Amino acid sequence: MSLANVDAPKASGKDPSGAGHSALNLAAARVAANLRHRPVSVAFLATFLRLADFVTLFAIGAAIYALYVVPGGEAYSLHYLFPLIILPALTVSLIGTFKGYALPAYRRPLGYIGKTAGLWAAVFGCFSLFIFFFRAGEDFSRLWLAVWFVCGFASLGIVRLMMARLVREWTRNGLLERRAVLVGGGPEAVALIHALDAEPDNDIRICGIFDDREGDRAPAVQEGFPRLGRIDELVEFGRRAQIDMLIVALPLTAERRLLEMMKRLWVLPVDIRLAAHTTRLRFRPRAYSFIGSVPFLDLFDKPIAGWDSVVKRVFDVTFASLALAALSPIMLAVAVAIKLDSRGPALFRQRRYGFNNELIEVFKFRSMYVEMADANAAKLATRDDPRITRVGRFIRKTSLDELPQLINVLKGNLSLVGPRPHALLAKAADQLYEQVVDGYFARHRVKPGITGWAQVNGWRGETDTQEKLERRVEHDQFYIENWSVLFDLYILLLTPFRLFNDEAAY
Repeated sequence: MSLANVDAPKASGKDPSGAGHSALNLAAARVAANLRHRPVSVAFLATFLRLADFVTLFAIGAAIYALYVVPGGEAYSLHYLFPLIILPALTVSLIGTFKGYALPAYRRPLGYIGKTAGLWAAVFGCFSLFIFFFRAGEDFSRLWLAVWFVCGFASLGIVRLMMARLVREWTRNGLLERRAVLVGGGPEAVALIHALDAEPDNDIRICGIFDDREGDRAPAVQEGFPRLGRIDELVEFGRRAQIDMLIVALPLTAERRLLEMMKRLWVLPVDIRLAAHTTRLRFRPRAYSFIGSVPFLDLFDKPIAGWDSVVKRVFDVTFASLALAALSPIMLAVAVAIKLDSRGPALFRQRRYGFNNELIEVFKFRSMYVEMADANAAKLATRDDPRITRVGRFIRKTSLDELPQLINVLKGNLSLVGPRPHALLAKAADQLYEQVVDGYFARHRVKPGITGWAQVNGWRGETDTQEKLERRVEHDQFYIENWSVLFDLYILLLTPFRLFNDEAAY
């Protein structure tokens, strides 16, 4: 479901997302505290499963090579290293593309073994055509290729069966559960609970119910699940607890109520599903996701989740490390210039809103006089701002003041690319950001970044009008919905050209 489908007003005088304004009751706060951490994440499992396939295929090929191609300690041929790495890597990549590392593939492995083996055959076939057309057949042992293909074919199936057993064991022990919250506690919720209980492969753990009805008026509470509060309190609960899914148990006929809920709930970084097991209305199969045979309509998906989050983290750590090594002389020079220009520390720490609206501490080079520093950004910097030092004016103009945030990237509370983290009291048109733009906190569904799509398109610097903030948020939402590694790389390449000596920065 696109964000554009939520027909919300552009601005309002209140925070329609319920962004932290509704306090949790004691019982809900305790449940949220118990759900702050999880033993095994889906992202970890996705990485583990990919590594298992890659290492297995590589090890089989290397073992056959060592036993047959170079027996007796003969010299190794480096050109064999190319297929040993590339063929398993391509196979793993294709399996991931066809959702072969998603949990359903391991809960019911027999249906995916054939697909996986077929992808290995396709990759091997392409390699065979490559060596044929480039007349490289004499460089490789035919027996090595044949035995590697057959053993790799068998190993992919064996690994899947072994991993399926491990996944089932972890699911039974609660290590791989998907934590869900029911939105609505009426008859639809009761029917959903019974349907999920009847599924042998159900990995959903219902942590509680949020419903505006009190006590016995919410029938689902009688099924043994706690009522954690009203729907207005759910956003705050979702920020404190690590939950995976919101299941809306409302009839499709309650269109107006459903739309009002979505305006408040889509700011959370979770999957939002509409229970569709009781409705007679039927959509195309692709519109549904299933838990066993129980259908759900996918309203929103958590952005940059699972394996994507691992890829983005590897991208961040790699490029941030390289950038720190390359830019350390410049950062040292900036720090010395700041110390010589005015008294006080070279670094400045500022609390800002991070992923899922959590408070993080961001590093910057100090650009203001110590006695005039504004840690909460109650007053944003303006042109010819007297609080800014001479060196500060230069480093803000060139964005050099942001370089220490590479440390934040390595710490894990910032990404290289993402929506910029805003200070606690930042304002536009004399109002807090969340009061100006409807659904503002939806930009916190992903980790904030040092640079972003809004920044390279000119929407940075002072937000003295509502229109400037709206354009910035629109660009942030576009980035979240269209993220890819190539998009991140494109933004990084544009950043030095777009931000250096930017007229909007002062």
